[in-house]
Amino acid sequence: MDKVGIHSRNGRETMKRVSEPEPDYEEEVLKRHKNAQAVTVLGEEDASVKLLEDLVFGAEDDLAERLVEDREDGGATLLDDDDSSESDVENEARLKVQPTRTAVWEDEDDDLEEEVDMTHRFRRDLTKSVTEAKMSKQKLQQRMKEQFQKAMGGKPSWAETKVKKKNKKKDDSDEDSEDGDDLMRKTGNFVGSSDSLPKGIIRMKKCLHANNDRPSEDRLTTVQFHPSAQVVMTAGLDQSISLFQVDGKTNPKIQSIHLEKFPVHKAQFSVDGEQVVATSFRNKLFYIYDMMEGKVIPVHTVRGLREQRVKEFEVSPDGESLLLTGASGYLHVLTMKTKEVVKSMKINGNITGVSFSHDGSKVFTNSEEGEVYIWDMRSSKCLNRFTDDGCVSGTSIAASRNGQYLACGSAAGVVNVYSQEVCMRQNNPKPLKAIMNLVTSATSLRFNPTSEILAIASRADDEAARLVHIPSFTVFSNFPMFQRKTIYRAHCLDFSPNSGFFSLANNKGHAPLFRLLHYKDF
Repeated sequence: MDKVGIHSRNGRETMKRVSEPEPDYEEEVLKRHKNAQAVTVLGEEDASVKLLEDLVFGAEDDLAERLVEDREDGGATLLDDDDSSESDVENEARLKVQPTRTAVWEDEDDDLEEEVDMTHRFRRDLTKSVTEAKMSKQKLQQRMKEQFQKAMGGKPSWAETKVKKKNKKKDDSDEDSEDGDDLMRKTGNFVGSSDSLPKGIIRMKKCLHANNDRPSEDRLTTVQFHPSAQVVMTAGLDQSISLFQVDGKTNPKIQSIHLEKFPVHKAQFSVDGEQVVATSFRNKLFYIYDMMEGKVIPVHTVRGLREQRVKEFEVSPDGESLLLTGASGYLHVLTMKTKEVVKSMKINGNITGVSFSHDGSKVFTNSEEGEVYIWDMRSSKCLNRFTDDGCVSGTSIAASRNGQYLACGSAAGVVNVYSQEVCMRQNNPKPLKAIMNLVTSATSLRFNPTSEILAIASRADDEAARLVHIPSFTVFSNFPMFQRKTIYRAHCLDFSPNSGFFSLANNKGHAPLFRLLHYKDF
């Protein structure tokens, strides 16, 4: 190609055509051919990209076959690089077989055939016969695995290895199994608990004695929870009344008062929880302890009361009166304000038990002859009277707070549970259930605040206490649940205001305390 150049000679400009050398034609053709190849490659799918897609999104078997074919054909793949080259066998094994883990550390002593003593109380349940007094470690480990799997209903999924879990997921591809796996990956309560108390086994925990901070030196006669505070009261023959804070761990003592020459037969909180009424055995003197002012008020005489002694009493649900049990079948209504008797009622025979209805409008009494009387508190009239079914001698009585049930105890240990509505209408009602789990006299009965549990006990024998589920009227099989004696002879029973705790007063001066886990509040 020619170019034009301008030259100056002697002040005169002249134009001259300059010739350049011709380019190499073969070199330019080669360059154009390379560019055409690059453009063609851009429109095609790269083999390495396709291989990477198969590796990420699946098709492991096809990928392994393709790798072998490419290697035989001499084709270039991503695995042909010098830094990451591997053999065909290694690639296939790496894709199909999961590497197994080896133990980080092994103890040589584990392989020794050491004999383990199977007579220990923690290992007795693992033996199948008396001859297995000794067992090797390996056999003991296998026996423990079998027992665990038997209790769990098979080997749990979390105990399986990763290879087994992966194969299991491949085999179980339906949606139900996938939902089950997702469920087991999460924590929390997936099965909601019912509000009603289930029968059979009651969830409970043994706590420190309620009066552990100050155990009684003599028999306890009373244990009662405060109606509003987290406090429990104990009283007994050691002439003292003690108050404890209930936390289930230490139960520290709040206060203790001593009543000179006054062994306490019964003590009970007032409805508002500000006072404690206490009676003794030998005379008609009783005490009122005002907790707000810290005063102990003796009541020597009661106007209109001609009894020689006052032992048994009940506080009315409205808190306005006391119902004193006298001799020869008398019931005396004493007002809390004026401390005088305003009216009296009488039954045939001696009274062995008294219980108010949930609203305080009626009073149920049991007699030694086994007759049950129902009284109207306002008019002092007997509304109905019937004989406890099969009872020869009555010992106790209790009415549920929901107004549905009435329990009557007898000297034979039988506790009959009636419908209150039926008892009001019929002269010969039939019990809903006759509970026969006691073999000695049923001296203590108590419904819990929700009327789902009936506690029954006898002070004539050790460990003679049961918890009955309502309304199935079946006894909880795990109470008493301890091999050694903890209850002994129970003289009084009580539940906390929301049934969170249950306690008894026994002849050893202790108040065993139990946490009922079904109930969340105190």
